[in-house]
Amino acid sequence: MQCTDPTLLQQLPEPAREQLLKQCEPFELVLSAELSTRGQPLAHAHFPTEGFLSLVVDVDSHPPLEVGMVGTESMLGSELLLGLATTPWRALVQGAGSSWRIGAQELRGQIQAIPALNALLQACLLARLHQQALAAACQRYHLIAPRLARWLLMSQDRSLSDSFHFTQEFMALMLGVRRVGVTEAAGHFQDAGLITYQRGELTVVNRKALEAEACSCYAADKIIYQRLMKYSSP
Repeated sequence: MQCTDPTLLQQLPEPAREQLLKQCEPFELVLSAELSTRGQPLAHAHFPTEGFLSLVVDVDSHPPLEVGMVGTESMLGSELLLGLATTPWRALVQGAGSSWRIGAQELRGQIQAIPALNALLQACLLARLHQQALAAACQRYHLIAPRLARWLLMSQDRSLSDSFHFTQEFMALMLGVRRVGVTEAAGHFQDAGLITYQRGELTVVNRKALEAEACSCYAADKIIYQRLMKYSSP
């Protein structure tokens, strides 16, 4: 049911992966922990092996808005490929799990030493840029219910679970909409038997039907990733 694509590092040839992992350390992704701060130097990159992160931006006095997700298919800190040390967003652990963590300087050294890693991270960064551009258009033109369906599917893909704890207030914040809109959309999905939702515990019951409710951006996201990542394959 959920995404079964290999993790990002599993797409590396085994010798390259082993060389990189010698420079990494296991790291626990604690729910709600902040792994990067907007405008602050990025000390580490993370390759999630379980769980996922939300990239959120803060604009003036408005609530934070999610602009991307990072799961096992991606990494946190791909901007280090460009020689940059700061990020325009905060990275928050949305789904607890674990990652391989590597220092920023060590990652730069490995990128220079391992051509396959350089190619993989370039493709990963380009895929994220394409997906974030699509997400901006999605937020402007698509209705709340299809966007919520897409967001739930993306969360399910990265959590590798049918159930997770999300309050309606949190979902509204991530989508940048009023809570009443999420309440109405979630109620519609629940009445139709697509999900169950009680006291913050949400379970996807009928994934196929939820995919039919999602906006076209969900499928487009997957196509973008698959098309761009194939060019990094050895």
